[in-house]
Amino acid sequence: MPKPRILIVDDDQGTLASLSRAFALEGYTALTAPSAARALEKLEQETVDAILSDVVMPEMDGLEFLARVRERVPEVPIILMSGQASVETAVKATRLGALDFVEKPVGLDRLLLTLRNALRLDRLQRENRELQSYWRDELALIGESPGLRALRALVERAAPSDVPILNGTGKELVARAVHDLSPRSGQPFVKMNCAAVPADLVESELFGHEKGAFSGAISQRRGRFEQADGGTLFLDEIGDMPAAMQAKLLRVLQDGEITRVGGTGEIKVDVRLISATNQDLDALLREGRFRQDLYYRISTVSAKVPALRERASDVPALAEHFVSAASRRNHWKPRRLSPDAVELLAQQPWKGNVRELRNVVERALILSGSDPLEAADMRAALPPAPASRAEPVPAEGTLRDLAEAYEREVIRERLRRSGGHVTNAARSLGLERSHLYKKCKQLGIDMREET
Repeated sequence: MPKPRILIVDDDQGTLASLSRAFALEGYTALTAPSAARALEKLEQETVDAILSDVVMPEMDGLEFLARVRERVPEVPIILMSGQASVETAVKATRLGALDFVEKPVGLDRLLLTLRNALRLDRLQRENRELQSYWRDELALIGESPGLRALRALVERAAPSDVPILNGTGKELVARAVHDLSPRSGQPFVKMNCAAVPADLVESELFGHEKGAFSGAISQRRGRFEQADGGTLFLDEIGDMPAAMQAKLLRVLQDGEITRVGGTGEIKVDVRLISATNQDLDALLREGRFRQDLYYRISTVSAKVPALRERASDVPALAEHFVSAASRRNHWKPRRLSPDAVELLAQQPWKGNVRELRNVVERALILSGSDPLEAADMRAALPPAPASRAEPVPAEGTLRDLAEAYEREVIRERLRRSGGHVTNAARSLGLERSHLYKKCKQLGIDMREET
């Protein structure tokens, strides 16, 4: 775990030296600045966990410095210290956002206690913010596209109830968001991937077993339903659940009781079920491979995170978020993205969704030292393009036929790369959107198929 980084700001070199030594002995990393102006420069380049600043300094005093810091990094706790303290100054500092105010000469024990409390409070506040907005975090439902706003509203409405939820892409993210925003948030969140469990072990995994129930059952074991009692059970890939188990799962959902494998008594469980699948449940229902009554039981509410390629307008906000998050997590110098880099990212198809975007952004931060990151940095971090499925060049034909065949393949490739986003594809080709539509019609390209 990285050491907390403390920025000490004071125009007295002796104070800087003595506090640096004291903090280092306590396990902190101490950064120093002899003036408020130098401290602001440091904050442009460094990430810190807390700031300790003198009030009386030439050029810019501690109160003005406090106000400037609050504009730039409002979440960082700040402790002010002064040998000329007054009640009026302390009140003003508190109103400006200072966490505490200590008098000089500083008592080291008191100062260290104040610092520990500040860091602890900051951590608790940060954890609380993360809990309340789990679903806007790094795997992230960040963005303001219509589909995403609708999903967030659905999660907020459904979370307080106990209705079962069925979701598709963004599966665990939605499940955890619902759990964390529900009255069950303090209780267990238990998950199970139905596709990863052998068919003959699914019942034991879900309901548990008694000692000696089958070969290898050397002790009693609680199943996922018991583990999740009072909380939420997330069943991923429920479409892969064996037919025999579907009937048993339905009974448990109806009665709220389970029986361990090899057991005789019934055990009451209070569990909210959230399930997900990548399979087409409608097709499974038509084929008789998924019970219709179970489907209706688990799908009171359906939720789906729109694929990233369907919400290109969210890419800039996500990319900026990933840059900031990676910089904070690794204590890197804060960096930015150039408009060209953002534009390049927005044009990608992102078949790997948000995780792929995050990996590309973090790879670019590691491979390049540029600030801002340029389009070339992002291009170098993108995965290799798949082999082109170019049509064979006609063996015969006029020059016009050959040119049209080439144009057709280029346009199809750009449409695929943009995930079917016509405006981005047109921009990458240097065409107006309407011109691209005309070209596609002329060349016999069905835009709906080129995604």
